[in-house]
Amino acid sequence: MVPKDSFTNALTKNIVAMLVWLTLSIINSSMVHTFLRHGLFYENPRYIMFVCMVINDALQLSLVTALYVVSYIFRKIHASACCLLIMTAVLTTRSTPLILAGMAVERYISICFPLHYSQMCTVPRTRLLICVILILTATPPITDLLITIAVQPSSFFHSSIFCDHSLLFHHPSIYVKNVVFDVTYLSFVALTLVYTYCKIMLTARAASMGLASVKRARNTVLLHGLQLLLCMLAFVVPSLQAALITLFPRLSLEIRYVFFLVVYIIPRFLSPVIYGFRDKQFCKYWTRYLSCQGHRVQPLLAKAQVR
Repeated sequence: MVPKDSFTNALTKNIVAMLVWLTLSIINSSMVHTFLRHGLFYENPRYIMFVCMVINDALQLSLVTALYVVSYIFRKIHASACCLLIMTAVLTTRSTPLILAGMAVERYISICFPLHYSQMCTVPRTRLLICVILILTATPPITDLLITIAVQPSSFFHSSIFCDHSLLFHHPSIYVKNVVFDVTYLSFVALTLVYTYCKIMLTARAASMGLASVKRARNTVLLHGLQLLLCMLAFVVPSLQAALITLFPRLSLEIRYVFFLVVYIIPRFLSPVIYGFRDKQFCKYWTRYLSCQGHRVQPLLAKAQVR
């Protein structure tokens, strides 16, 4: 049985979740708008992958927040609608580490092979990489659906359930398959980040002077590593959450809410920090866009006061 929360607690939790979602949505949409307004970003693989990360984070945040709010409002929803939400949320969750790996490799090439950068990192290759990432990350949820279709009666998808991955795709083979996939590709991403960081460090030591670009690249890869650790929590949390709920059943709703904030909300703040503020070129155009928006709001407020 799914535990129930008091009206006050449920309202407070949902208001906080919606405010965080709204804040991050405004930040992410302003970044995407800045990217779309300036053609110089279209020709740079770094910014193409960055905007993909921002869009992926925004979509994931919206889906996870929607699932959280829906679980309080409707308790149970149609299994087919839940299936669509869960599969898209899983796809965006698994896309993040692979995009991080791609961005780390781009930094590695720009620092270690600057003369070959324009030949190795091209816009068509970047788009191809994004397509490959989408195909790889779409494979697990699609196979989850196919296995469920094979083992469950058709009436299952017409029933109403509490929208949770473990309740929707609960066949044992799905769990084993996802564990193997997650361990394999997360290990690949972790090794990629470690390799690129070490190579950038060796390049920094070999340079006669401390290059600012090398230091920024090193720090960027370190932040990507922190993002990866936070992303990995999403794959560890179900077991840890279940263990804590077993130990403290009365605090089950609070435990779920804390993990919701730590695993799915806080990591979404890192992308704006890494590129929105640390990247000087993007920050210049982004702050210019934000300041222009601020100047536009002031005349509107003045007109409203006159009226």
